[in-house]
Amino acid sequence: MPAFRMKKIVLDAGHGGSDPGNIGSKVREKDINLAVTLLVGKYLKENMPDVEVIYTRDDDSFPTLKQRPNIANINKADLFVSIHSNSAPNKSAFGTETFVMGTKHFEANFDIVKRENSVILLEENYAEEYEGFDPTSPESYMLFNLTQKAYIGNSITLADHIETQFRDRVGRKSRGVKQGPFYVLWTPSMPSVLVELGFLSNIEEEKFLMSQAGKEYMASAIYRSIKAYKEQIEGN
Repeated sequence: MPAFRMKKIVLDAGHGGSDPGNIGSKVREKDINLAVTLLVGKYLKENMPDVEVIYTRDDDSFPTLKQRPNIANINKADLFVSIHSNSAPNKSAFGTETFVMGTKHFEANFDIVKRENSVILLEENYAEEYEGFDPTSPESYMLFNLTQKAYIGNSITLADHIETQFRDRVGRKSRGVKQGPFYVLWTPSMPSVLVELGFLSNIEEEKFLMSQAGKEYMASAIYRSIKAYKEQIEGN
């Protein structure tokens, strides 16, 4: 067997267009997500020219939740990274977290899973398109159990790199690597993660993510994580 080489990465800026995502006091999630995603792509292109970078969106458009992983599958990508910003009713909540596909501690993470998956409800014909999947119903998530098992190990490896970079190099509070049945992580045929950059509901964290330096720090941490992941799996 020829040695594995990571050749294509799909970067997914969460939300967009008619879907603003979470709304902070001064900024919309879709704008933070896009800015950081484009910076990650820029650093990858500059420093890893042997890797092709594909965006699910590079402007203020609204790819559906189904189209995003489909772009990765159609392009036979080796990695799928979805970038988001968090929110919580508790304004003091802060920190980063990176999710892989899974149902461990599902109840604890249900609010965030439901919020991200409920984007489906903004789409036309969503009931037909998603075959009756209801993002607000816990029962709908039972069918998520049997997928992504083949990629869970590598997904966790990348997620660990990301959270370590956020904590040790950027000095952010890391809430750790978690599992959640997110629709965008369900169908990619490759290792996949969903990154939460921080809480826009927290004034200080929103301020950090709105700053150019904050965006650059977070993007460079994700870039370094992908680089370390690539070196690790190609070395094996």
